[in-house]
Amino acid sequence: MTTPGQWDNLIGHTAVGSDGGKLGKVGQVYLNEVTGQPAWVTVATGMFGTRQSFAPLDNADVRDGQLVLAVPQHLVKDAPNIEDDGRLSDSETFALYQHYAGYLDRGPGQPGDAGAGWGQTGTTAAGAQGHDTSGPTTDEAMTRSEERLHVGTETVTAGRARLRKYVVTENVSTTVPVSHEEVRIEREPITEANIGAATSGPDISEEEHEVTLHAERPVVAKETVPVERVRLGTETVTEEHQVDEQIRKERIDEPDVESGIPGQRR
Repeated sequence: MTTPGQWDNLIGHTAVGSDGGKLGKVGQVYLNEVTGQPAWVTVATGMFGTRQSFAPLDNADVRDGQLVLAVPQHLVKDAPNIEDDGRLSDSETFALYQHYAGYLDRGPGQPGDAGAGWGQTGTTAAGAQGHDTSGPTTDEAMTRSEERLHVGTETVTAGRARLRKYVVTENVSTTVPVSHEEVRIEREPITEANIGAATSGPDISEEEHEVTLHAERPVVAKETVPVERVRLGTETVTEEHQVDEQIRKERIDEPDVESGIPGQRR
C-alpha cells in the first residue's frame, strides 16, 4: 500500500494494471483533501500516451520500480475523460467511483459513506496550494512575465563583386620629324684647280647626270607592356541600424475585492 510519504515518489513511475497490462507513466498524484492521503494518479494512456487517465491508488503497491494498480489495464484506459487541471470536482470524483465500482474501498469522505460529508470534500493534485479560476491549479501567487528583446547580428551574403577587364580602341595622335633630299644645282667657276677635269671631255657634247634622292617616312610599331596590377579587396564599414520590434508585457491590475456583505463591493 502507498503511504503518505510515498506520493511524491510515484511521479514518473510506470503504472501496471492488476492483470499485468502495462500502462504509461504516472503524471500527477491527487490527494484526498479530508484525509491528506494519496487517492488518484493520472496515467498516460491512448495513442503515444497523449491522454491522461485517472486511476485509483486504493490497494495499489510499488514493486520493482513500477506502480501496480488494483484495477485492470482496460478499466484505466476506459476511465472517464476528465481534465487534469489540478483538482477533481465532486461530480468528477463521483464519476470515477462509479467507473471503478467494485474495486475501491470506502474510506471517509468517499461516495456511499453515510454522513461522511461527501459533496463537501474534493481531491487536489499533490503540492497545489491555490486554484486559478481561469485555468489550472497554481500556488498562492501568480507569475508576471514579459518578453525581452535580444538583438544580435549574423553574417549573410549581401552580394557578389566581379573584377573584369576588356579591350577598347582609341586614337592616338603624335608628331615625328621626317627629312627628305631635294635636288639643287651647284655651280663653280673654272679655276686652275679644276681646269683639267673641265677640259677632259669633248669640246661640245650632250650629257646627262642623275642623282638619287632619299626621304624619311614615319614607321609605326606597337608593343604591349604591363602598366599596373589590380585585385579585389574588402573592407568592413560599420553603421548604425535601427531595429523596431513589438514585445509583450504582463500587467497586474489592482485587486477587485468583493465584500461579503450583500450589496457592497470594494
